[in-house]
Amino acid sequence: MHHTRRKFILQSSSTAIGLGLLSSLPFNGLLAKGSLVGANDTINVGLIGCKGMGWSNLKSQLTNNPEVRCIALADVDQSVLDERTNDVEKLKGNRPKQFKDYRRMLEMKEIDAVIIGTPDHWHCLMFCDALSADKHVYCEKPLANSIEECNVMMAAAKRYPKIVQIGQWQRSGKHYQQAHQYLKSGKLGNIRLVKCWAYQGWMQPVNVKPDAAVPQGVDYDMWLGPAPQRPFNPNRFHFNFRWYWDYAGGLMTDWGVHEIDIALYFMGVQAPKSVIASGGKLAYPDDASETPDTLQAVFEYENFNMLWEHATGIDNGPYGKSEGIAFIGNHGTLVVNREGWSVIPETQRNSEGILNYEIENMPEQRKPNSADYLAEHGKNFVSAIKKNDASILACGIETGAVAAINAHMGNVAFKTGRKVYWDASSGTFKNDAEANMLIKTNYQNGWNLPII
Repeated sequence: MHHTRRKFILQSSSTAIGLGLLSSLPFNGLLAKGSLVGANDTINVGLIGCKGMGWSNLKSQLTNNPEVRCIALADVDQSVLDERTNDVEKLKGNRPKQFKDYRRMLEMKEIDAVIIGTPDHWHCLMFCDALSADKHVYCEKPLANSIEECNVMMAAAKRYPKIVQIGQWQRSGKHYQQAHQYLKSGKLGNIRLVKCWAYQGWMQPVNVKPDAAVPQGVDYDMWLGPAPQRPFNPNRFHFNFRWYWDYAGGLMTDWGVHEIDIALYFMGVQAPKSVIASGGKLAYPDDASETPDTLQAVFEYENFNMLWEHATGIDNGPYGKSEGIAFIGNHGTLVVNREGWSVIPETQRNSEGILNYEIENMPEQRKPNSADYLAEHGKNFVSAIKKNDASILACGIETGAVAAINAHMGNVAFKTGRKVYWDASSGTFKNDAEANMLIKTNYQNGWNLPII
């Protein structure tokens, strides 16, 4: 299958690679003029990838934004298309058009915005095609399946002046903002270590299954797209694609971008100096997945380290929480996750040997039961479209890229089996040809990485 597509040509002969070169990317907003959506206008949306988070994102936007209307669905699985068409009709009363090929959907001039909810290996192509078709884009996290693709997507977003929101919805959580304000107060003292983790007890072994016939109604060639050609296997399809390197980066990128994003946001940094990682398939060594079920990665930033760790099949993570971020300071530790945040004070002894708190004890500040941060994230996207103002986005393209690139660095360190050193000025690993090859993407089956 060959992919005929627009070329993304910027006023530059070189491609900026990696963190540290963002400001050098050229921008020509005159190349993608489009009609603006008025404050009271209907926003027509198309969804690409309708099974999991794509549907969750669309349903949330349809439910919480009366001006949003879904007029098109694109998916390679006809059974999913039919199911979601019925779901949209129940919610909004209209039946959206169906497409097996997302490119045909993007030809609909009446579509204002698209939601991309496909496996990670498709994000870059669809994102760039949607922008060149003059659509606003809500792209599910992680931004892309490689560092190179992240850079291409950042360049495309600068090339086309459309609204881009990335699905790291914790950025729309009010209690995360409250925790951030506390950290900025300085009460924790010097922060020397940040811990991020995802312990996923619900994840059981992926049982080995034989290759099988492609299910009826599925365009499997289109599902593979730029990924290597392989026989159909049900383990690699739909949700479990996350645990195969061809399509995604495992828990390091799936959960990592959420937690690492908050860590780097709170600490005000973008790129590490070095990364080292260790782990593997230690819980379920014989199951069908490829990505590590147990992993620890240490990121070295200026003046602090960040530890990422994940584990499947168990829930008892640090501080008794299955997921979260801990900021460990000289005076206390701030722990924040999706349930709320709290502060654990350090103690000191006075001259009489009595222990005193360095700072006040802060019991857990719970997230309100009524809060729906995914809905808030969608509302933020819609508001930015109506105001034509990317500055109000909770998670724009640069924020999504920073989190994804850091997470991919963790996987690069794991794959090389050694400490890798990052050069932010060039956006490459220092003196490490093997690591730099892992930055890149090898598109296959006639599909090509968008040319910048």
